[in-house]
Amino acid sequence: MEHKTEPLTYFITGGSGFLGINLIRFLLDKGHKIKSFDLVDFDYPEKEQTKNVEIIKGDIRNFELLKESMKNVDIVIHCAAALPLYTEKEIYSTDINGTENVIKAAHENNVNRMIHISSTAVYGIPDHHPLFENDKLDGVGAYGISKIKAEKVCTDYREKGMCISIIRPKSFVGPERLGVFAIYYDWIRRGKNIPIVGWGKNRYQLLDVRDLCDAIYLCATKDKEIVNDTFNIGAKEYTTMKEDFGAVTDYAGFGKKIIGTPAKPLILVLRILEWLHLSPLYKWVYETAPEDSFVSIEKAEKQLSYAPKYSNKQALIDNYKWYLENYKEYENKTGVSHRVPWKQGILSIVRWFF
Repeated sequence: MEHKTEPLTYFITGGSGFLGINLIRFLLDKGHKIKSFDLVDFDYPEKEQTKNVEIIKGDIRNFELLKESMKNVDIVIHCAAALPLYTEKEIYSTDINGTENVIKAAHENNVNRMIHISSTAVYGIPDHHPLFENDKLDGVGAYGISKIKAEKVCTDYREKGMCISIIRPKSFVGPERLGVFAIYYDWIRRGKNIPIVGWGKNRYQLLDVRDLCDAIYLCATKDKEIVNDTFNIGAKEYTTMKEDFGAVTDYAGFGKKIIGTPAKPLILVLRILEWLHLSPLYKWVYETAPEDSFVSIEKAEKQLSYAPKYSNKQALIDNYKWYLENYKEYENKTGVSHRVPWKQGILSIVRWFF
């Protein structure tokens, strides 16, 4: 059973981010109104839809601004986060303290329900697959630890009577997605082979942002008794890393391949490069890359009727198509978010050998 889906006002933290803008477009298509809250400028065409989109520039670490901005909203979707390339201090203050501010502001404004976007990084580097929602949580690095602590804030407020859905998405791709994937797409566009950590025989589940938006909307529209829970979200169709990522090199048509490498020596090199600040790849990325990485989505399928439409291959190829159409806009931009390419560092030299 679903509750009524008449036009509602959604408050989205991180509305200027990759997930934020895809979610805003999704909700606008459903006829809803949006309040976007982000410390980054909102520079999308949707900015002109002033009747249905209100843009608030602010930091989730500013509780009073959050509380004031959140008045008269129906549902809060908390997407904002400091990603792993941020400093440890920024990650903890944003992802833990900021999350607590968002939930507290929603609680004090009597918001109907909230959806918190967590991460499968909460599982760390697991020893079994698939991963289930009740498996042990073991964060790797500041980001993984902060996501676990942010979830604890959510469960604490559930005990105060709030309806809070926690979504743990796999790495997701789609329009506006750059970040670490921009490095991969840049190499493909240049006609390079793609080296990976390990031999690529491991199964590595991804997620199309369109499927993630569907899952979020299910949490916004299903009965509270159903959605006041924690859900893994990922693709249903995926094969090995070599095959799925190789689908994009095949699509590009240069005859290039995914090149496997011995994992242990390369991980050692990447640890040193990370320590020297010469590589954008961080521990959780390169240490999980050669391992199986997939979650069970059975709970979301049963409770939410979640039915993902896109395979790993489709998601990656569609994201690459978007990249080809838009990469020139970002040629001189780098940063630490998903919305801009990450600086390649020494990898821009390494690519000449492939």
